[in-house]
Amino acid sequence: MKTVEVIGYKRANLGKSDSKKLRAEGNVPCVIYGGDEQIHFYAPMILFRELVYTDEAHFVHLNIEGDEYQAILQDIQFHPVSEVILHVDFLQIFEGKTIKMDIPVHFEGESPGVAKGGTLIKKRRHLRIQSLPKHMPEHITVDLSGLDFGKAIKVQEIAEDNFEILDTKIASVAVVEIPRALRGKQTAEAEETEAEETE
Repeated sequence: MKTVEVIGYKRANLGKSDSKKLRAEGNVPCVIYGGDEQIHFYAPMILFRELVYTDEAHFVHLNIEGDEYQAILQDIQFHPVSEVILHVDFLQIFEGKTIKMDIPVHFEGESPGVAKGGTLIKKRRHLRIQSLPKHMPEHITVDLSGLDFGKAIKVQEIAEDNFEILDTKIASVAVVEIPRALRGKQTAEAEETEAEETE
């Protein structure tokens, strides 16, 4: 998995007014936990672009005034209207300790159901994965080439490669819905066939 570097600076004050001032200056208030102590710091908002606005998962190399940490993005809060990043929580990671991450799902292949006029519904765009850091994937690939009308790809059908998917195994990841027009046609054809058989 790729690593994004974020350079941070320790916070002297932790009040709301200080956080507001930091955001006004283009910075994001942050905290890292999971190690010996929580560290409150801030980092320039521009450094989060590659980390947040992407369809790949990343590790984070934090450099806080010379102190370095390996981490993952644990939680992020956005402003409900402007969508400006308000606060970020990082979790420090260690090589021999398992972690949990929401990993993006990438869909590939042509669905026969879609080719016939069906609609692809993506039920899950992320899956919750648990593994050692070295085995954590950047994304999970789901092949749609066997997905026909009215069919679904379940979590249990996705191969686990040195990681565990924590989502419910019977949950659907993608389904192909039959359009209403085709649904009516299929029903009519079925009724016609049934009528011919009873004659």
